[in-house]
Amino acid sequence: MPMISLQHVYKSFGDKRVLDDMSLDIDEGESVVIVGGSGTGKSVTLKHIIGLLRPDKGKVVVDGEDIGTMPEYELNRFRRRFGMAFQEGALFDSMSVFENIAFPLRRHTEMTEKQVRDRVEECLDLVHLERGAGAKRPSELSGGMRRRVGFARAISLKPAILLFDEPTTGLDPVISDVIAELIREMDHTLNTTTVTITHDMKVAFKIADRVAMLFKGKIVEQGTPDVFQRSTSPIVQQFIEGRAEGPLTE
Repeated sequence: MPMISLQHVYKSFGDKRVLDDMSLDIDEGESVVIVGGSGTGKSVTLKHIIGLLRPDKGKVVVDGEDIGTMPEYELNRFRRRFGMAFQEGALFDSMSVFENIAFPLRRHTEMTEKQVRDRVEECLDLVHLERGAGAKRPSELSGGMRRRVGFARAISLKPAILLFDEPTTGLDPVISDVIAELIREMDHTLNTTTVTITHDMKVAFKIADRVAMLFKGKIVEQGTPDVFQRSTSPIVQQFIEGRAEGPLTE
């Protein structure tokens, strides 16, 4: 049984259909990267996986549970199995780095302050940040360091599933490459099921076990990075060649 299964999912906002009979299975321990141009439904897919959105039709099954039908109180507990790293970190500017990472530990566990401190330091180590960084504010950090702090917060509760929302947006190519290496390392070290959405194909090929492409609300191509790069689909080739931000044509 897949760890995550989106089964014939439909989702519309007003007259705009974003997901249109979209299906995708993700196995336990697999790193899947969902790619596609702007407005193709990547973020909407991620929000369905974590239960922030519910499908109009179809099912979203995570670890054998149909999360689309869960009561909200049960879904809130279920979400603790996830760690989500948002675009550009989405850190609390009023808190230090330490307080940002400690926030979910204090909110969702009964750890002592020593246990919280030890876990925060462990998470900083896992994302290769010096422990002294904990005293800094997000505004004092570079873009790449803010992403690392966001990753540290995402893994603080030892989730089974990690979600990355455009993890390299706004970063220069060198730092993007470093962040991609870190995601791959975390995936292997923590043995998580990882789902990443991005429009950056270089990042996708570096971190993915499998790449899946969204187009017009459904998955139109998927495979290992090598297979994906050899695809004869004109849509895939347009995307790989860097024309994804313009209109893709069939």
